[in-house]
Amino acid sequence: MSALGALSGGAAGVAGLLSLRRRAAPPPSGLATPAHLPPLKCAVLPDAGQLVWGRQLRPALLPAALLPPQPARRHALCPPAAAAASGEAKPAGFLDKYPALVTGFFFFMWYFLNVIFNILNKKIYNYFPYPYFVSLIHLVVGVVYCLISWSVGLPKRAPINSNLLKLLFPVALCHALGHVTSNVSFAAVAVSFAHTIKALEPFFNAAATQFVLGQQVPLSLWLSLAPVVIGVSMASLTELSFNWTGFINAMISNISFTYRSIYSKKAMTDMDSTNVYAYISIISLLVCIPPALIFEGPQLMQHGFSDAIAKVGLQKFVTDLFLVGLFYHLYNQLATNTLERVAPLTHAVGNVLKRVFVIGFSIIVFGNRITTQTGIGTCIAIAGVAMYSYIKARIEEEKRVKKERMMR
Repeated sequence: MSALGALSGGAAGVAGLLSLRRRAAPPPSGLATPAHLPPLKCAVLPDAGQLVWGRQLRPALLPAALLPPQPARRHALCPPAAAAASGEAKPAGFLDKYPALVTGFFFFMWYFLNVIFNILNKKIYNYFPYPYFVSLIHLVVGVVYCLISWSVGLPKRAPINSNLLKLLFPVALCHALGHVTSNVSFAAVAVSFAHTIKALEPFFNAAATQFVLGQQVPLSLWLSLAPVVIGVSMASLTELSFNWTGFINAMISNISFTYRSIYSKKAMTDMDSTNVYAYISIISLLVCIPPALIFEGPQLMQHGFSDAIAKVGLQKFVTDLFLVGLFYHLYNQLATNTLERVAPLTHAVGNVLKRVFVIGFSIIVFGNRITTQTGIGTCIAIAGVAMYSYIKARIEEEKRVKKERMMR
């Protein structure tokens, strides 16, 4: 949902962009069935089936020397009988044998990295309250990580041109604005409260869909958003860490990520998720440099750096900034890759559970005191987000099934 929620964060826009590309691609043709065998139905392998440890490997992106010989193109996975008949049966790898276990590991790492990032990020703000500069460091470390990965070919860098830049720039601009305002909010208020405010993002998404894109939003979705608005309002009224800076910036972040979703629908690209997120990170970094220099540059040079070093030491200060940037990039990238592996409904449930984990662990680690009304309001808001996500995923699935039936 936020830059700290990555699909919530940078991952959501990228995942939506990639899912649109997959839906727009024409279905591959099936294999010819031998005359002595009954007709067999083949299941098309989705792009997510090529995900390996956070990378989506595509033949088009691998060096020609590494590609196995391909006497005939095969786009479908057929039942064992068909493979045996063709004499090309191969032992299934670990990813094929235990897909649920692998996907579960992806979810675990996504949640784990997200929680660690949020905790470390807030600890930095407790002794270094400069969210514009910290946001910049997040992106700097991520971009360096991408450049090193490209240099060793893991993955190979996808080419880019002016047309792709025009498509990705609005997405990256909204991502940068949402990322910075999220960090300003997290620096100003408790992590749990900031995530509660950002639970309103589905409301802004529905409003933009209805009034900006002109697409009718079902009444059931609007009704499911009522608990979200009520819960956030209840939590805000009695939140002990409430201040307008944190609240307003969290709302701006919600709006920014909403428009990022809108632009993502227009920016369809054939890149894999790792390259898409890398290019978005690079563009976002360039966008974030000017505001960091303007709003925080003078204070940082006068006393910001010296105060932080005096409190924790140079080594810890540099280490914390590096680690928070690394965790930020890894959790966003892993979130994108995880969401590519699962159905929309699982994606929706995963996002809600991730927010619950972050709120719960932040309260435990930082010992934030919350009132009873704040706790009840937070629970109502999260329940509303879960209901909205479930209904929306079901509606999208029904549309997909209906479209497939019409194409037959």
